Amino acid sequence: MVEVSSTPSIVTSPRQHTDGPSVGTYGRVAAWLSKRVEVALAQMDLTLPQYRVLGILVEGSAAASALADRLAVRPPSITAVIDGLVARGLVDRKQEDSDRRRIALRLTDEGARMVAEADRSVDDYLASIATCLPAKDEAMVLRSLELWGEALTAFHKARTESK
Repeated sequence: MVEVSSTPSIVTSPRQHTDGPSVGTYGRVAAWLSKRVEVALAQMDLTLPQYRVLGILVEGSAAASALADRLAVRPPSITAVIDGLVARGLVDRKQEDSDRRRIALRLTDEGARMVAEADRSVDDYLASIATCLPAKDEAMVLRSLELWGEALTAFHKARTESK
């Protein structure tokens, strides 16, 4: 059983990790890995927040407030990121027909091309790091990233349904 607190998305697990790494290892490795993603994105002149927004918009259009909620940031923070993406022609804003007060954000064709290229760049970079491991561990570490993606998707879905 996993318990989710009502404060900022902190998950605790009743399972003990006594046979695993020392306390803090997961967080430090995740932060280090995040930095490696930033390095790969810098070659494309994208920041991690921009990449995160583009990645969500691949799934379909969204309102800025929904993006801010999904990214766990305040709406003014997301506005600055979106403004930069709009200025670069990667995202556009469109009034929704059903509610003229609501502005939908969507990827442009250039934005879709950019996020696909960024995905390949990041994947290739992380895969090249994984080659430093023995072959069986290389496959396992890359699969673990896929599993983290599945876990995060399920976590987001559960969190959204509980609101």
